Amino acid sequence: MKALRRIAPGLTAAAIFGAGLAVGLEAADRAYPPPLERVATASVEVLDTNGLLLRAFATREGRWRLKTTLPDVDPRFINMLIAYEDRRFFDHPGVDPVAAGRAFLQMLANGRVVSGASTLSMQVARLIEPRETRSFTAKLLQAVRAIQIERRLSKREILEIYLTHAPYGGNLEGVRAASLAYFGKEPRRLSIAEAALLVALPQSPEARRPDRHPLAAKDARDRVLSRAAVAQVTGEGELEPAAGEAVPVRRLQLAAHAAHLAETALRLRPEAARHVTTLRRPVQQALEEVAREVAARLDPKVSVAMLLADAETGAIIAEIGSADYFDAGRSGWIDMTRVNRSPGSALKPFIYGLAFEQGLVAQETIIEDRPADFFGYRPKNFDMSYQGDVSIRQALQLSLNVPAVRLLDAVGPSRLMVRFRRAEIRPVLPPHEAPGLAIGLGGVGITLKDLVQAYAALARKGRPVRLGNGIGDVPGEIGAEPLLEPQAAWQVTDILSDVLPPQGSRRLAIAYKTGTSYGYRDAWAIGFDGRHVLGVWVGRPDNAAVPGISGYQTAAPILFAAFAKSGLAPVPLPPPPAGVMRLGQSDLPIAQRRFSTTAAGLVSASAREPAPQIVYPPEGARVDLGVGTGTEVAPLVLKLHGGRAPFRWLANGKPLETMSRRRTGEWWPDGAGYATLTVIDAAGRAASVRIFVE
Repeated sequence: MKALRRIAPGLTAAAIFGAGLAVGLEAADRAYPPPLERVATASVEVLDTNGLLLRAFATREGRWRLKTTLPDVDPRFINMLIAYEDRRFFDHPGVDPVAAGRAFLQMLANGRVVSGASTLSMQVARLIEPRETRSFTAKLLQAVRAIQIERRLSKREILEIYLTHAPYGGNLEGVRAASLAYFGKEPRRLSIAEAALLVALPQSPEARRPDRHPLAAKDARDRVLSRAAVAQVTGEGELEPAAGEAVPVRRLQLAAHAAHLAETALRLRPEAARHVTTLRRPVQQALEEVAREVAARLDPKVSVAMLLADAETGAIIAEIGSADYFDAGRSGWIDMTRVNRSPGSALKPFIYGLAFEQGLVAQETIIEDRPADFFGYRPKNFDMSYQGDVSIRQALQLSLNVPAVRLLDAVGPSRLMVRFRRAEIRPVLPPHEAPGLAIGLGGVGITLKDLVQAYAALARKGRPVRLGNGIGDVPGEIGAEPLLEPQAAWQVTDILSDVLPPQGSRRLAIAYKTGTSYGYRDAWAIGFDGRHVLGVWVGRPDNAAVPGISGYQTAAPILFAAFAKSGLAPVPLPPPPAGVMRLGQSDLPIAQRRFSTTAAGLVSASAREPAPQIVYPPEGARVDLGVGTGTEVAPLVLKLHGGRAPFRWLANGKPLETMSRRRTGEWWPDGAGYATLTVIDAAGRAASVRIFVE
C-alpha cells in the first residue's frame, strides 16, 4: 500500500502532463494545420473518349505533375513501394515507432545514420511543405505534420498524394509522368523491373535519373529488388530476370496529340483540370502520322487538315488542324478544319441528290456536257474539254462542271442552300450576293467540319446529324427534315462508291468525292463508309495558289491512306431503300431518258403550253390518310394543271406504275413521314411538292 501511495502522485502527474500535452497538440493542430491545399496543383490533362492521355500541360512552375489515383497504377508497384519504404504504413498513425527506435539504436551503435525512419506519410509532408535544411528540428516538424495529415486524410488519399507528387528527376513529378517519360506507357501494367526503378528514383531523383545516370539508376533499382520484404510481394522467380533488364537511357516526350483541340478545350474551360474529348487516341495518332508523312513531301508552306467523324453519333473521332502545330512556315497554329474555304466540286453530290429527289433524272439519264451560256455564266470543265452526251452517273463520277450547273439551274440554288441550312450546315456566300449557279462549282465558303457534316447525312440515308466540337458540345441527330430523301441519298452514294481510287491507292469499300477550288487554292477529298466520314483538305493557310494541286491527285491519296491506317473496322454502305434500284436507260420513263433543260428553260416545251403545276396536295401540306391506325390506308388523290400529256408521277423518286394522260392520279404511301411528289410531262418539265403523310 505504501508503494502504491508513493507511485500514485507520479501517475497522476504523468496523466496530467499527458492530457495537457494532448490538449496542446490539439490546439497547435488547429492553429497550424498542414497546407493540404498545395496538393491540388496538377498538370491539366486532355483525354480521349476512353480516358487515354492525348495531351498534358505543364504546371505554372513548369513541372509535369499528372494526377494519379490507385487504379491508375499497377498493384505490384504499390506493394513494392510499401514493402520497401514503409512496411507498417497501414498500421501506424503517421510515424512508425518501431522504425524510429531501430534507426535510433543503429545510430548509437554505429555513430552515424544507418537507416531512416521516414514513413510515406512523412514523405508526403515533405512533398507538400518542403524545407531547405535536413535537421533534427525539420525531421521533428515533418513527423508532426505526418500525424496531422493522418488525422485528416485516409491512407488511400495519402498514397495518391505521394503517387502524384513524388520527384522523379528534372521536372517530372508523380509516377504517371515518370512512367510515360521513361517507359512510354501508363503505369497500369509495369514489369517488375520497371516498378522497382520507380520505387527507387524518388529517394535521390537527380543522382539516379536513368537518362543521365543509368548505372546509378540500375544499382538503385537492384537494391530494391534485393530487399527481402520486396521479394515477399513479387512473384516467385521474377526478381532475377528483372535484375537483368536494362534501364531506359532516354527520356520520352509526353503525349502531345490533337494540339488545336487541346488548346480549344483550355480556352473554353480554363478552370478544369481534366478535359474529356470524343477523340480516339489510336486513330488520332494514325492520322497525325499520315499528315506528317504527307507534309514532308509537300511544299514547306502547304498544310494538311483532316476530320474524321462517327456519322451515327456525330462524335469527332480524330481531328488534324494542320500538319504541324509548331511549323511557322505552314502557319501550323491555324486550325484549318474551322476555316471557310472554297469547296470546288465537293458540293456537286447534293445538287445531283436534289435532281434525283425531284425525279428530274435517273442514273442513266443522258445529259449534255457541251459549252453552255447561263445568262452570261459560262462554266468550263476542269480540263477545258467536253464529253458530249454522258449519263448522269458518268457526269458525277467524272465531276463534269456543265452538267452540274444544268442540274443546279433546274433545282434552284436557293433550294440547295435551304437544305444546307436546315441541316445546320452554313456555307458563306460572297457579301451582298444571292445564291447563284456558281455555288455548284465552289463559289461559296465552307469549313471542313461542315463539309464532313454534310457527307455524314449521305452515310445516314439522308438524315442530317450535328457534329460535336470534340469537347463539350453534344452531337446528335438533328430533328429536322432530311437533307436528302433516302432514295436520292442512296442514288448519290451508289454512284460515288464506284469512283476509281487514286493511282497507287488500294480500293476501299467507301464512297468519295473530290474537289479543287478556283485558282488551285484548295484540294479536297471527302469519303465515307456506312459509319465513318473522313474529310481531307490540302492548301496554304494564307489562301495563296498552289499550282498543280487537285482533289483527285493530292487530297484523295491522303484520304485513302488515312482510312487504311485508321484501324477502324469497315462498315458496309447503306443498302438501297425498299423498291429502289438502278434502272437501265431503256427501262426509264421517256421523260427521264434525256435531260434537256437550259438556262432559259425547257427547250422542248411549247411556248403556248404552261409548265405542269401540282395543285393538290399543296406544298407543305399535312395529309391524314390514317397511316398507323390499323385501318386500311386511303390513297392520296393527285391533281395537276398545265403540262403536256402523258404524265409520269414519282413518289420519293420512285416512278409510279403507269403513265397517264389524265391530270389526276392516286398514290398509296408506304408509311408515315415526309414525302416528295413529282410529276414529269411529255416535254420533260417537272414540278414537285413536299408533304407530310400521317
